[in-house]
Amino acid sequence: MILPSRFAGPPAQLAEGWSMARLTQPSRLSGANGIATGPDGRIWVASVPSSSVNAINPDFGAIETISPMDGAITAPDDLVFDEAGNVYLTEITLGRVAMRDTKGRVSVIQGDMPVANPITYHQGHLIAGECRMDARIMELDRGGGAPRVIKDGIPMANAFQVGPDGRLYAPIMGANEIWAIDLATGAHEVVAGDLGVPDSVKFDAKGRIVTTQVASGQVLRLDVQAGTREVLAQLPPGLDNVTFVGERIFISSINGSITEILEPGKVRPLVERGLQWPLGLAVDEAGTLFVADGVYGYTIAPDAPVNAETLQLAGMIFYPGCPGYMRGVAKGSAPGEWIIATGLGSLARYNPAQATSDFIAHGYDILMGVAVSDRGAIVFSEYGAGRVHVAPGPDIKMIAEGLDKPMGVALIGDTAYVAEAGAGRIVKLQQGSPMDTVVDGLERPEGLCAHDGKLYAVDTKARALIEINPARGTHAVIASQLPVGAPHGVAHMPWLGPIGDMSGPMVNFASVAAGTDGTIYVAADAEGSVLAVRCAH
Repeated sequence: MILPSRFAGPPAQLAEGWSMARLTQPSRLSGANGIATGPDGRIWVASVPSSSVNAINPDFGAIETISPMDGAITAPDDLVFDEAGNVYLTEITLGRVAMRDTKGRVSVIQGDMPVANPITYHQGHLIAGECRMDARIMELDRGGGAPRVIKDGIPMANAFQVGPDGRLYAPIMGANEIWAIDLATGAHEVVAGDLGVPDSVKFDAKGRIVTTQVASGQVLRLDVQAGTREVLAQLPPGLDNVTFVGERIFISSINGSITEILEPGKVRPLVERGLQWPLGLAVDEAGTLFVADGVYGYTIAPDAPVNAETLQLAGMIFYPGCPGYMRGVAKGSAPGEWIIATGLGSLARYNPAQATSDFIAHGYDILMGVAVSDRGAIVFSEYGAGRVHVAPGPDIKMIAEGLDKPMGVALIGDTAYVAEAGAGRIVKLQQGSPMDTVVDGLERPEGLCAHDGKLYAVDTKARALIEINPARGTHAVIASQLPVGAPHGVAHMPWLGPIGDMSGPMVNFASVAAGTDGTIYVAADAEGSVLAVRCAH
């Protein structure tokens, strides 16, 4: 199946008087993590967010889906081939290693590897590791027997490879070093340090290391014997892995891009970067849009052109001051401040320009939507526990419980509204009054925002944007067949659990936000874009 993008569906339909435009181009991949050159000469890509494996033509960029979102493989992070053409994959959220044979059959060969990530194959030996503090690197028995621990107590190992000297060369993210590890004894030597948080190590045909730096965005070439270090490319932060097609070098990035390094300082985009989801959206008074995209936070300036520079990086989880995996977002009360609901259940005031996060609360069960009142009170939803809270100041109060998967929240004055995704309804929460249903009969309302006395909700199962008049209790569909929710042809969205202490469960959240001019912004998570819906009236 050859797909020009990750979403194939009919065009959106707009109610009379409404128009729609894309602020960002749809992404072709929902993230690019591990990459390996397959026996077919194509670049095979593991994608955690979409639970998919794709193969890319290295010359033209044509993408074929090998294992789809609802296939037998969940959240693959790295992959490697053996001499027979079988591919082995680490399933990072499930903590296991799977094998896909040449006939497409998938089996689990190791099921006890929390935060399973790096994997390599060398002369009949399959070696995998964990990307967590106190990690293990193990040799796996492909027949399902007990693994052999090569080394433990490692501060976050990532994509590694056996070098020409027979030692395992591994990027150790927690130490900001590259280690050479003796496969028999586990003894290690630090061969490089003072890096930009290395997350992959691969060897070229001349025995030199090529390593990506996730925080700095540098691709380095190291000659361990000569003691030299060369910058091959300076790319945006978030690099993930390396593969070679002959002597050609290809780099993957968490944002879904694949880049070829033609020569030092010269690159060619094979697959352009894009959004992994996106998740939460918020707009400030100047019209700047903040896009929460999990690992990344971006801003889009008012009237920005739709091109590669539209998304301006505001922060990422490896940046100083970033609150973590970003899901829900609202405009804060102070200039340059955003209220972030993180994947680890924390709420923070985040100022990207100052690289600071002031945490408000911790320990919640899958936070989703956030809204801030004119007086600075913060209302937020707790999806996992089915509760809604308000932080009018330093103290946090629960204002509703027993809800069925609350997601988006919105405020009109001091009245809070919540999109109850599991119950298919919008409810009103008003102090001193019982909870009241405003609209029911929806399928899965997720994002919710308010503008000029009206509410706007995104229903991801109906693929619709709905305008609601809460005073009258009426609603109407203003856009349908939107690229939100599960892509067409996907029977179910896989549940993506946490990635160690970097992210909690990665639940989709198709958010919506309103600009001061009435533009409604939609997180089109099925295709990886941001939509702007406007009324001509």
